[in-house]
Amino acid sequence: MGRRRGFSLYDIEQFLKEAGCERINEGAVVTLEKEMEDTVKELVEEAEIYANYAGRRKLIKRSDIELVKTRGSSRPH
Repeated sequence: MGRRRGFSLYDIEQFLKEAGCERINEGAVVTLEKEMEDTVKELVEEAEIYANYAGRRKLIKRSDIELVKTRGSSRPH
């Protein structure tokens, strides 16, 4: 059974077309999908740290995500 995708490959292809790409290789779409998943996962993990610090164990707020965006990730890449 294949891996469950976090983002639709069709939607990623449409996004790339809207961004100005006329032709898109399938490998590029799959690679971008993986990068997007990894980026979102990192963002959520960092936001969880701020939420936990604020005493919210199961609730991530917009402000937590904005803190990650403005302060940057503390994790090495």
